[in-house]
Amino acid sequence: MKRKREPIALTAYEKVAARFADLIDEKAVNAFFEMPATLSVFPHVGGKRVLDAGCGPGRYAEWLISHGAEVVGIDVSPKLLRRARKRLGGRAELHVADLNGPLDFLEGGSFDMVLATLILDYIEDWRPLFREFNRVLKGFGLLIFSCRHPFGHFDLHPGGDYFRTEYVEDMWKGFGTPVVVPCYRRPLRQILSATADTGFAVEELLEPRPDEEVRKRDPDAYDRLARLPGLICVRARKKTG
Repeated sequence: MKRKREPIALTAYEKVAARFADLIDEKAVNAFFEMPATLSVFPHVGGKRVLDAGCGPGRYAEWLISHGAEVVGIDVSPKLLRRARKRLGGRAELHVADLNGPLDFLEGGSFDMVLATLILDYIEDWRPLFREFNRVLKGFGLLIFSCRHPFGHFDLHPGGDYFRTEYVEDMWKGFGTPVVVPCYRRPLRQILSATADTGFAVEELLEPRPDEEVRKRDPDAYDRLARLPGLICVRARKKTG
């Protein structure tokens, strides 16, 4: 029997889970760059059922619940999910799950929206996962995701081939002991084709720029993100009803 491969970033996230959860509300890039940008492409979520895929310590889930949504959160890290359970206090349904495999425990056509923020860079081939997202969404439901911008990511790792999906390793130094975080970078065409090929139509693609709050909290990050795109935020709609 073929042994199942461990998700590439699981070990790294388990190592930094406590500090990650403690700092996520204050880290400039997470709290004052990525999250506001992603929220800017959100629809009204009141009364909607949302799958928070890669929910981490529950920051987005908390926002969604506070705005009237019903939330199901999934994450591969048991430590991060423990922090999410503590943060959310039973207000969301939470599951340990690997986004590299089927999400059979989720009923088809049962969600109005799927959210996947800063998690897709750990998935080599998006198509199987996006097909699962399509399956669990209701007709014309929304998929909203954020990921590393291909141009900015390639600038950090200038070797290799921009036009291929490639394994790279980032070094995180902002959560205590430095930790190597494996991930994948991919060209813009792969992002758009994976979305279109799995039954979604892109409604909005945002390349956010940092604001003055990021400059105050992390000048180095501001300078980098002001000259090179760091993120892509996408809102895509399931094509069929």
